[in-house]
Amino acid sequence: MPIVTLVGERVAKKGNEFIYLGPSPECKNCKLKTVCFNLKRFRRYRIVGIRNKRHSCNQHDGGVRVVEVEELPIVSSLEGKIKEGSKTKVKIIDCKRLDCENYDICHNPAVEENRDYKISKIIGEMNCKIGKNLMKVELSEI
Repeated sequence: MPIVTLVGERVAKKGNEFIYLGPSPECKNCKLKTVCFNLKRFRRYRIVGIRNKRHSCNQHDGGVRVVEVEELPIVSSLEGKIKEGSKTKVKIIDCKRLDCENYDICHNPAVEENRDYKISKIIGEMNCKIGKNLMKVELSEI
C-alpha cells in the first residue's frame, strides 16, 4: 500500500527514487510537517503516483507536491554463508575504499549494526577490493 507524502515539485515524477534524510529543523513550525516526516530516515523510496495537489514550501523552490511512494528493500552486503529467508545481524564492513563501486552498499546508512533483519533476497556475489567474500542482499526489518 503506497504511503502519501510530500516531495519537491522538481522531483515529483513517477518512477523517481530518493533517500529520505530525515526532518529538517527549518520545518519545525510548518503545518504540513507530519506529512513530510512520515517516512523512515535513510530509507529509499520510489514515487508510484502523483496527486493533483500542490503546496508552497520554504525549503523547496517551486513548492511541494503530494505523491504516493513505496518503500524499497534495504540493499546491503553480508559476509559468510547466508540463506534466503533466514534471520541475520548485519556487521558493517570496515573498509575505507571510497573508490569501490560497492562502498555505498557496504555502508548503507539505513542498516543498523547488530539489529535483526530477514534476508529476503540474495542478489549475488560482490567484487570486494579488500578481499572479503561478500554477497549483495535485500533485507527486510523484523
